[in-house]
Order: sequence, then structure tokens, then C-alpha cells
Amino acid sequence: MKALFDIQRFKLYAWVGLGLACMCTIQETSSDHKAFGQAVLNCLWLTIWLTLVNYLLYEYRVPRLRWRRFYIGILLLPWYLFLLTEGFHLWAELGYWLHLNTDYIDPTGKWHNIHEEASFSIPATIIFGLCSLIFKHVRLTQTAQQLRIDKQAAELNYLKSQTNPHFLFNTLNNIYSLARDKSDLAPESILRLSKMLRYMLYETGGSYIAIEQDLKIIGDYIELEKLRYDDSLRINFNYDVEDMKQALPPLLLIPLVENAFKHGVSETRYRPYVDIHLSVKNRQLAFFVNNSTEESTEETTVKENIGLSNLRRQLELLYTDYSLAVLREPSVFKATLKINLSSHV
Repeated sequence: MKALFDIQRFKLYAWVGLGLACMCTIQETSSDHKAFGQAVLNCLWLTIWLTLVNYLLYEYRVPRLRWRRFYIGILLLPWYLFLLTEGFHLWAELGYWLHLNTDYIDPTGKWHNIHEEASFSIPATIIFGLCSLIFKHVRLTQTAQQLRIDKQAAELNYLKSQTNPHFLFNTLNNIYSLARDKSDLAPESILRLSKMLRYMLYETGGSYIAIEQDLKIIGDYIELEKLRYDDSLRINFNYDVEDMKQALPPLLLIPLVENAFKHGVSETRYRPYVDIHLSVKNRQLAFFVNNSTEESTEETTVKENIGLSNLRRQLELLYTDYSLAVLREPSVFKATLKINLSSHV
């Protein structure tokens, strides 16, 4: 149930009432030639009543109206009209007896005409209503935007939680293969994996990291993969980055590298290779990963795995200007990622 009085929402009506009091003061001093001090007292006293009535109307009564109980609104309409006319006049009379108001006071014996009060209170009520409507629209827009941001952040965290175990699962498979073959390289691979785990647990919690950190983890991953292969595997990893401290989402590039080994090199029987090149200049990132693959007569359409699918979705959430293209050709698989780093959301 909505509280009858909300101090935070009432501040809006207080500011609108203050604005009306200022306009009223200007009108009385310029047109009615009243003393400034008396004009201020008059307008402040009258707008206090209008502020209270309109707060109750727009914050308490209008939100409770329902079509099924529309008759209640019909019954309340005369009541609020009374508050804005005769009630307004009685408030003015009270201010007169307290020596705080001289407006809307009828001379002795003169019949009271509520049109004078209505000519001030009804336009004021319209102004209160418009300001309340604009304020609520802005608040709803801000709330919707914040909910959208929170949803995107939650989705990004979910994607990262999927990508990291997927990445570790593949790495553990590699180590398992070495251990099963009783390879002397197994201890070194475990040591490299521990470094990668430390990086993922303690350095990828934020939204962005320096590019040099991601390059280091890519290098460690490549060295870990090389332990599984003999000298027949050719790997070319180079980069041209003008500023190694530029921000990049953690582990954003690793899925393309991982994909090159898991779905390319591991399935290539003759002269496997991986070519990786990263370029970052003028906030424009270009990442190229080419790897060998077995010749196939099947269609060149690429069925994206979880790593590529997650990467594509992360890009949608993080940047507005990017492109990710994967292409299968005879004996080669190409992945190209381009990002305008200045277009981050």
C-alpha cells in the first residue's frame, strides 16, 4: 500500500508550489501594485493550500482510481472542486485572520464569487498535474534504463561464467591427455594452468583489463597447447599494439584462439598451423585467427559453438561498432574480429 505522505515525492510539489508563488508575486507587484513583502506572504500562504490539495489528488487519489470503481472518481470530483474553490477561499480567510493574507477577501456584505478562486486554483492544478506527469515519466524512463543496464550486466556475468568453465574444461582435457600418456610435460602444463586460474580468479573480476594482460594469458594458453603437439605444429602469434594499457574486456579474445586449436589443429593430420595477429591503432582493434583444418566438401556455413556464440553476444552487449566474421574454406578456417574500442556501451 502506498504511503499517504512521501517526503521525497512531496519535494516536487513543494518546488512547483514555490514556482507558482514566485509567478504570483511578480503578478501582484507588477499588475496589482502591492507591496513586495505583502505579495510574498499572500502567494506563499495560498500556494501552501494548493500544494497540499494537489499532492493528495495526484499522489494518493488518482493512482488508486480503477475502471471498475470509476464511480468513486465521479463522487470525488465535486469534493476536490470544493477544495480548490470554497476550501481555497476558507484557507484565504484563515490567512486573513492570521494577518498572512489579503487576497480573495470579500468586503463585508458582498456576496462571495468562487470564480475568482477558481481562476487561480484550477490553472495551478493543471500545472501541478503536468509537472507530476513529466516527473513520473522521467523516473520511469530512468528506472527502465537502470533495469536494462542491470539485466545486461547479469547476462554478461552469466556469459562469462559459461565461457570460463568451457575454457578450463578444454584445458583440463589437454592436461588429461598428457597425464594419460605419462608425459614429462604434464607437470609444466599443470603449472601453467595454475597461473591461468590465478589470472581468471583474481584479475578478471572487473569489466575491463589492460590489453597486455589478455595477451599474456593468450601466450600462456598457446604454450600450454604446444605441449600436446610435436614440432609439426607451426604457430605464429604476433601483435602490433600502440598502447598496451588500453582497456579490453577480460578473456574477450581467447575464444577465437581456443576455437583454432580445439576445432582446427586437433582435427588436422597434415601440417597443422595457427596464425594469430592482433592490431590496435587509433582505438581500432583487429584480431585475425587463421588455422588449418581438414579439407571438406560440406557447405562452408559455420555452425558456431558455445565459445563463438557467447563471444558474439558479449560483443552485442559491450560495443555498438564491431564485426565478427568466421569463414570456412578448403583446408583453412578464418576468424576476423574488428572492434571500435571507443564504441563501448
